[in-house]
Amino acid sequence: MKLLIKLFLIVLTLSNFSLANDFCTNKNLGTHAILQNGRAKPLIVHATETLKFLTGKSKFKNLSAVEAYCQLSISLFYPPRKELIYPLIEHVKVKELLGLNNERKEPFTFNELAEYRQDLMLERSKAVEGGSFYKALNRTLRKLNIYNSITNGTNWMVPAVESKNMEDIEPLVNLLTVLPKEPVNQSLDILKKELEKRQDQYQKAYTPKVSVEYIYAKAKLPMIAMVLTIITIALMASMKSLTLPLVFLFLTISIETILLILRVYISGRAPVTNMYETVLFSGYAGLIMAAVIGHFKKEKMFLYIGLGYNLLSIFMLNFSGGMLSASIGPLVPVLRDNFWLSTHVTSIIASYGALALSWVLANIVLVKNLFNPVASKELNEYSEIMYTCLKYGVTLLAGGIILGGVWADYSWGRFWGWDPKETWSLIVLLIYIVILHGRYTSWINNKKFVPYTAFAFLSVMMAWFGVNYILASGLHSYGFSEGGAIFLGSFFLVQMVILLITTPKLLHKKRAA
Repeated sequence: MKLLIKLFLIVLTLSNFSLANDFCTNKNLGTHAILQNGRAKPLIVHATETLKFLTGKSKFKNLSAVEAYCQLSISLFYPPRKELIYPLIEHVKVKELLGLNNERKEPFTFNELAEYRQDLMLERSKAVEGGSFYKALNRTLRKLNIYNSITNGTNWMVPAVESKNMEDIEPLVNLLTVLPKEPVNQSLDILKKELEKRQDQYQKAYTPKVSVEYIYAKAKLPMIAMVLTIITIALMASMKSLTLPLVFLFLTISIETILLILRVYISGRAPVTNMYETVLFSGYAGLIMAAVIGHFKKEKMFLYIGLGYNLLSIFMLNFSGGMLSASIGPLVPVLRDNFWLSTHVTSIIASYGALALSWVLANIVLVKNLFNPVASKELNEYSEIMYTCLKYGVTLLAGGIILGGVWADYSWGRFWGWDPKETWSLIVLLIYIVILHGRYTSWINNKKFVPYTAFAFLSVMMAWFGVNYILASGLHSYGFSEGGAIFLGSFFLVQMVILLITTPKLLHKKRAA
């Protein structure tokens, strides 16, 4: 008799799980408009961003982010058979605190993490505020809080009854609480109809942007842009005629233009307000400048370095994990003046793109000379291309800093304040001005100009990433992100190794015709 009861309960559980799974596989769920973090967006975006923050992943075995998020959200009443997601714990000291080591084979669950809440809070109270351990503890506790809000049905906000704007919302648990628990198929069917009814209320008075953002999320434009960039480089390297490569170059630029336009439309601002957008815009601006300059200079190398840098940028967007978040969030008040946002910041980021072109070519020359000595005539041609890129980059950077001073006076009441971001931007400008002046006056010859140009870009990376990921202080804190210190350290290390290995051979090479 006991065995029959157990079998019955197992069958009932499996049946309930199957019904809940069917409810969550509804393709329309991803299109539902919700209000989260101060703005409206489709559920697919919120589910993907939230679960990626919690786990570092956007797919969970055979479940999409929406399906996993949905099953977790109704798990209070319709629990799944097994754990659907597991927390991503990266910081070494946090792992030690949680007792995680390489010998553990079973995944660490959120339920286990909850048992360490008090320990995590105690360690946070003793940690140095603002330090990496403190931030890691904060991030871990935030993950636990978000996970609890999802499984309690309070993270998924739905339109309130007879709501007429996005401000009228209530948590999903309010709907779940009043549903009949049995039979399960009828209760979930009621929930589905109720959600669709409330979404219809939104659709009548709202959400054109939500529909566009749903298409944007499904299109995977960064991945398409990366593939097109690779194809364009391959065609340029394998074909004498530029006709077909230029067609794919045009397609690449078009896809990235559409990507930027969609982000501008969805967010209502210039696409340069977080690290993800600056990397995207920098690669795009570098490619555009390389294509335009290459056209007028009749020099194919500009296209190579433009595509090379664009590939590096778009690769970061696709594979940087949590370091670059694609989330579109509300702006802090200081950034809501679109005129200054569109001039100061875009000028600075575009200058980074131009300076990056010279950096890419400098490293190509250094590595090429290591294996096959570069003739003086060829070295001079490469130096002229780098010099051209530097002139555009320094001009844009100087203009961006001046516009930033005007913006600072408008926003904070002072033109200059030695904020870390301001200071490092000035350092970058001064370094490149010295190099430009040295090259113009022949004080820096071509042999020195190449490694100097490669080395100078480290200052750009410090101003761009280092201030955000390492210093993380100052009035520009609205752009700060977590993580990235390993990336930046690795970048510095690799660049210095390349310089140390290649520079001696370039400096001591004999002059050749």
